[in-house]
Amino acid sequence: MDEFVSTYTNKVDAKGRVSIPAQYRAVLAVDGFDGIYCCPTLDRQAVDVGGNRFREAIRASLANFEPFSEDHEFLSTTLIGESEILKLDSEGRVVLTETIKDYAGLGDRVTFVGQGYKFQIWEPERFVQYREEAKNRLRDLRRTLGGSGRRGPTEAGRAE
Repeated sequence: MDEFVSTYTNKVDAKGRVSIPAQYRAVLAVDGFDGIYCCPTLDRQAVDVGGNRFREAIRASLANFEPFSEDHEFLSTTLIGESEILKLDSEGRVVLTETIKDYAGLGDRVTFVGQGYKFQIWEPERFVQYREEAKNRLRDLRRTLGGSGRRGPTEAGRAE
């Protein structure tokens, strides 16, 4: 599996370390990034995290803007200038910096949320609220698009 999937909540120890879920560590190992690349999410109080694929996605996003444009500057300041690279110890733990903890409002527990090419780190209660908001928005989107959940004969694999 080369994608970050599922949701995990882990304790932060007295030294500020948290164990990255084993499945996520396996994805990072395949990705070849030594550590984790962390930056603030653009619109939520959480942290986006990943390895080389995540960094490539950031570079691709930046490539959509003229190099010296104001939008490029804003995006690069947030996604690169405010980023941090954290190293994993031999037990798969990282020390969460004060900057990361303050930005995401993290305490003694954190929630890891897989999002394919990256994952996010959330304060657990804030994530529960966000997850409910996301589910509600998806229900609204489904109604807007007319998704009944039924597929036609060809799409379901049956002969016409």
